[in-house]
Amino acid sequence: MVLETEIKFRVNDLEDFRRRLQAAGFRVETPRSFESNVLYDTPDRRMRARTEILRIRSYAGKWTLTHKRLPDAPGSERHKHRVETETEIADGEALAEIFRSLGLVAAFRYEKWRTEWSDGEGDCVVDETPIGDYAELEGASEWIDRVSARLGIAASEHITLSYGRLFDLWRQRHGSSATDLTFAAIPSARRA
Repeated sequence: MVLETEIKFRVNDLEDFRRRLQAAGFRVETPRSFESNVLYDTPDRRMRARTEILRIRSYAGKWTLTHKRLPDAPGSERHKHRVETETEIADGEALAEIFRSLGLVAAFRYEKWRTEWSDGEGDCVVDETPIGDYAELEGASEWIDRVSARLGIAASEHITLSYGRLFDLWRQRHGSSATDLTFAAIPSARRA
């Protein structure tokens, strides 16, 4: 169990941002790979009501199971804080079948192309999603603030929302009836 601390921000020019990461001492840890996520919940969405997620992720040839929840004590409002428990699993499809047998449903799907970067102290992931490109800085609060400034990201650009909430806002702005944040559900999205 780990306390995850992060921020997101919009990336308007991927090539320029990659150059800024390299200039700031970041190196690619995981090359650009497709990522697929499925959030599971009860049919009446009890986990969402408690601000929890249960996720099966397929990324870069690995499956992971993740549970996230709010911390017992609130953290800084400048950053997103979640208690994260994660483990690698052998077969995400088999686990999904177990979840369905227990009465859980696939409540939300989201996809992205992700590249993972690190400077040895914290991580930056660059996510190409069907609703735009974003980056996340994950590490200690002080590191996030220092690196964000070094990359030219103003505090006013920091986002503490989940991809699910960003998708909800995008659907409202665009009048979209899509229910999942997938490349198939949003036809105008950029393809690999």
